[in-house]
Amino acid sequence: MNSTIYKSIELFLIFILLPISFVFPYAPWIKLSIGSLGFLYVIYMLLKVENETFRIAPNLHWKRFWKETLIKFLLIAFLTTGFVWFTDKRALFEVVVNKPKMWLLFMLIYIFFSVYPQELLYRTFFFKRYKYLFKNESLFIFVNAILFSLAHLFFKNGLVLIMTFLGGLLFAFTFNKTKSTLLVSIEHAIYGSWLFTVGMGAMLGFPT
Repeated sequence: MNSTIYKSIELFLIFILLPISFVFPYAPWIKLSIGSLGFLYVIYMLLKVENETFRIAPNLHWKRFWKETLIKFLLIAFLTTGFVWFTDKRALFEVVVNKPKMWLLFMLIYIFFSVYPQELLYRTFFFKRYKYLFKNESLFIFVNAILFSLAHLFFKNGLVLIMTFLGGLLFAFTFNKTKSTLLVSIEHAIYGSWLFTVGMGAMLGFPT
């Protein structure tokens, strides 16, 4: 089997078939086992096959990154605050005000056990393994965002799919520009943490 065929099958199994399977009702421990094995496979392929190293890339443009991220964050904060205000005013900042310890603990868990693994999978691994399969860069980024949204299909919420698609576009553009898992993870953590903070955590499966 040549490399292109193998990687095409790999992409289908990991990024399409597996997320869709999580929508169906079967034992959570089986889902957890399959997901864990899949992630271990990804780490193995990154380290042993793609020869990636988990280190901070030199010469990162921190000033430009923070400036661009701040602009995007302010827009996101404005839109999401307005959304919560008009749809469920009682939820606005409810968790951080009434359960600050839970909020802080979950933020730490979310960043290290959700955000970073997602970016390793959907940006570092995906870009390294499959970018050459697409001749059009815009199409590649679009597909990456679609598949990132598909990973949230098990929430069975149309708004979540739209939000994660838009987030996937932002993260794909950031990674494509910076080639940094660290920077895109920071960006992802900022936006995701804000959604929990502003009061949109329930629809994303966050504790409330």
